[in-house]
Amino acid sequence: MRAQRASKPPLDELVSRALGLVPTHGRAILGITGPPGAGKSTLTSALLAELGLEVAHLPMDGFHLADVQLDRLGLRERKGAPETFDVDGYVTALRRLHDEPRRTLYVPGFERDLEQPIAAELAIPPSARLVITEGNYLLLDDNGWEHVRPLLAECWYVDLDDAVRRSRLVARHQQFGKTPDAAREWVDQVDEANSRLVGATRSAADLLVTS
Repeated sequence: MRAQRASKPPLDELVSRALGLVPTHGRAILGITGPPGAGKSTLTSALLAELGLEVAHLPMDGFHLADVQLDRLGLRERKGAPETFDVDGYVTALRRLHDEPRRTLYVPGFERDLEQPIAAELAIPPSARLVITEGNYLLLDDNGWEHVRPLLAECWYVDLDDAVRRSRLVARHQQFGKTPDAAREWVDQVDEANSRLVGATRSAADLLVTS
């Protein structure tokens, strides 16, 4: 499906659309993507709170490589870029949601205070008929990320004015310990490069949602 024009539909319309993805048998995975700071987690939290069926959350952030691995690979200063994630582990988890619906799937979460993944922090039970996964790179088409999109029933792209999004990112980095100058530099040097990469995938989304 080609992406629709960006709009800000009421939450109940988004909830209805998400419910419509659930098959008669098995489960569906809904992807929420967009650039850093666009509001993916906010939308995901709102959907999780409103959906009436058994729903679960599988965040892509849990598949960040730990800092010890980033140091080994020389990627610490690019943390958050596509190559700083365990994409194979993420794809395997998504596949297991379809292939092993009767088993509880334990997946890693991400602790922002520590900026580290936490193994098996989240559990997706067999009763979960809809799973929402959110992250920056769900629509990338290379380096292993191309295996993500075929596993999703739909993928929605969250859009936001760039100035507002950048301001949010600077504030977030300060909240978790960076100085104002360091926060702005990280946004300029790291987050915005990732944002451009994600932005290039916008037209591949099934739905564009203005945050």
